[in-house]
Amino acid sequence: MTPYAPSSPRPGFWAALDRVQQAALRSAARPRHFPVKAPLVYQGDESDHVIIIERGWAKVTSATEDGHNVVLAVRGPGDLLAESAVLGGRTRSATVTALSPVRALVVPAARFTGFLDAHPEVWMLVTGTFVQRLDDSDRRLKAHVTSRGTQRLAQLLADLAELSAQHTPPAQDGSIDIGPPLSQEELGSWMDASRETVARALNGLRRDGLIRTGWRRITVVDLPGLRAFARDRD
Repeated sequence: MTPYAPSSPRPGFWAALDRVQQAALRSAARPRHFPVKAPLVYQGDESDHVIIIERGWAKVTSATEDGHNVVLAVRGPGDLLAESAVLGGRTRSATVTALSPVRALVVPAARFTGFLDAHPEVWMLVTGTFVQRLDDSDRRLKAHVTSRGTQRLAQLLADLAELSAQHTPPAQDGSIDIGPPLSQEELGSWMDASRETVARALNGLRRDGLIRTGWRRITVVDLPGLRAFARDRD
């Protein structure tokens, strides 16, 4: 069984819409700005709207019974948020918090379902987004039992680099700055490891010339090498 290796990131929800669909959805929405650390939605809240991120990054977290917040995913430009709760008629299953200043479109639930009724082909995009997120969650669970900590971090950073490159082109030397400004603690929460494990893994990947690091900044220097490291079973 191979380590966690999700498929290459697909275009975000917004980018997959045509201009007519984008105009219709924008007309149904209201723009809103969220500062760093501001919650976009709260776990347990009623589902009365969806959100489309236009600019910025956010993290998805879930509170455990003992009060810890576990990082489940990051969302960035073009991503659709809170759609499963709205369409399923249930409360929010996670909290989404701004990692950077976020500009977004907020669409009331009734207007969003009305938009989907008027553009039934978009239902497939929403369903595909939901299924891909379930697949990514399943791969993450498999990685926890099949890969050592440094491999899981290497795979996670490679995935984040590919995601970031969709929005900011790589530098001339091919290096990619990871967009979401995640702390070592947040990376550890996401990959089910301690902050100390993440720090050691980052040091090792840096010594191998695969990444560069700074304050809440990670640059992937050698993406193919990072992926090869994540696949190495030795």
